[in-house]
Order: sequence, then structure tokens, then C-alpha cells
Amino acid sequence: EVQLVESGGGLVQSGGSLRISCEAAGFTFDEYTIAWFRQAPGKKREGVSSIHIRDGMTYYADSVKGRFTISSDSAKNTVYLQMNGLKPEDTALYSCAADRWTDPIAIMYMDHFDAWGQGTQVTVSS
Repeated sequence: EVQLVESGGGLVQSGGSLRISCEAAGFTFDEYTIAWFRQAPGKKREGVSSIHIRDGMTYYADSVKGRFTISSDSAKNTVYLQMNGLKPEDTALYSCAADRWTDPIAIMYMDHFDAWGQGTQVTVSS
């Protein structure tokens, strides 16, 4: 069974840092691109960042560039999103998605994925 499980969300003050994780199971990890999306109540889903596991190519939305860093650990089948300089507008449910052999930019515009996690809540207080 293809599965993604997010963890690491929580409450943090503005300017603080948080690292969230996306653990994958049930598929060949390095054949996939993993992306982070976020959605705040009443707002559209936003693509945040993505990584092509095998070649390490990454993509960042302009809103997080320079503050967030995506990385992967193939030994743990896990993708991380290190979030620094957090702002109240970063508050959202963060979910990860996986799609096989997909370009890290193209996955940001997709609606259907091979796998989709349940999400982890990130709340940034002002």
C-alpha cells in the first residue's frame, strides 16, 4: 500500500523554526518526486516545495524561497521541510504528495498524485 505520513507540525512564534517530515512507504522512494503543499482555511491550496529524490532537483515557491529548505533521506524514506523565519501567513495544514518520475515544477500544478498524506498542522503566532 502506497502511504505518506506527515509529522512534526505544531505551534511556533513568529520568526521561529520548525521541521516537518513526510515518511513514505509502499513504493520505490527514489523513483518519485515528493512535494509539500499547504492550505489555510478559506484559501486555495498552495504548492510550497518539491524534490526529485534521485537527482536532488528542488523547487520552491517564491513565498518561501530563502526561508524553507527541502531535503530527503533515502535510508529513512523521508522528506523533510525545514522552515525558518516563520510568519503568521505560513499557518496552514501542510500535506505531502508523491508522484513517480514527475518534474519538481510540474508536480506543483497537479491535482492527482500517486500518494497523498493526511497533513500536519503548522500554526505561527504573531
